[in-house]
Amino acid sequence: MQRRELLKLAAAVPFAGAAAKVMAAPAAEGAKLLVVFLRGAYDCCNLLVPTGSDFYYASRPNIAIARPGSPNGALPLDGSWGLHPALAQSVLPMFQQKQASFVAFAGTDDLTRSHFETQDSIELGQALDKRRDYRSGFLNRLAGVLGAGPVTDVSPIAFTDQLPISMRGNAKAANMALAGNARSGIDARQSQVIASMYRNTTLAQPVAEGFQVRDEVMRAVQAEMDAASRNAMSAKGFELVARRMALLMRDRFDLGFVDVGGWDTHVGQGGANGYLANRFEELGRGVAGFAQEMGDDAWRQTVVVVISEFGRTFRENGNRGTDHGHGTVYWVLGGGLSAQAGGRVVGEQQALTQATLFQNRDYPVLNEYRAVFGGLFQRMYGLSPAQLGRVFEGVAPKDLRLV
Repeated sequence: MQRRELLKLAAAVPFAGAAAKVMAAPAAEGAKLLVVFLRGAYDCCNLLVPTGSDFYYASRPNIAIARPGSPNGALPLDGSWGLHPALAQSVLPMFQQKQASFVAFAGTDDLTRSHFETQDSIELGQALDKRRDYRSGFLNRLAGVLGAGPVTDVSPIAFTDQLPISMRGNAKAANMALAGNARSGIDARQSQVIASMYRNTTLAQPVAEGFQVRDEVMRAVQAEMDAASRNAMSAKGFELVARRMALLMRDRFDLGFVDVGGWDTHVGQGGANGYLANRFEELGRGVAGFAQEMGDDAWRQTVVVVISEFGRTFRENGNRGTDHGHGTVYWVLGGGLSAQAGGRVVGEQQALTQATLFQNRDYPVLNEYRAVFGGLFQRMYGLSPAQLGRVFEGVAPKDLRLV
């Protein structure tokens, strides 16, 4: 094997450095968090439909979701909001059971409207007016705070083929793509070759631990695939991947990340039916399947947050689609949501009119994402101000009483 091939294989080893030495959070034991990143900027206005806004219907003559009570109309949530009808069998029952909520007017103050720059900015979770440190993602910093003491030992994983920016940093984090056949890119012989490269060095133990985590994940995935073939479980898309993730997070991991593509709908977006509706239906089945597979006990300790880099233009474009926007809507799901949040649209809100659009084109941001996550982390994990400052430096948490 040539040196170039060895270096390529070594770069794929799923391990990272030692955890940061900070005080562990006291309330982290048992809590589980999954962040689902919708890459491509999904259209939140057709997900959480502002049914009380006449301006919404004037702005979207071809793609708007009709008001509740109409054929293929929005599913009523309250007097101002409805839900896309594609989620009638998945997310709506969770909302009615107070296991789902939506944070309207959420997002980042980043104004580049660039998919890549804004995705990076959100995953880093760093101040916009400072130089970016791509070695430190916000979920890794959270893992470092949670796992740096005797109280708890947090286990982070990204269900991706490469370690995402949000998981980069000093805390050890695994990554494993579960789509398709979920085959490892490194076989047993290559694993031995890589391990031998680091023998008698300071990296020997992290390399060995990385391969051990990979083997545990592969065994769990294979067991689930065997069960699926016997019990005729669905094998399609995100729903299957979500169920695999649930099995792993229920039994092995505490902090997870996954990204789902296909949300950049410039052309032919559709309304109650069509391209975007199909994506919503798949995603809804996925999150519902995740909750079911977790089981009641683990689901009560689990929070799933669905985010995207930004929203889309409030008005439809000439191609019956939408363009890059600003504010968006976050989903928050879990069996332990609070009475103040479960089954509600939460966060600071305002009427959606032409006068309240951001730059006369976009959904505004009233609930900055780091502040929202900061408030959630305080409640989930009991973070002190100092600990939260290590995750989001200089950010005042916004307590939406999500859990």
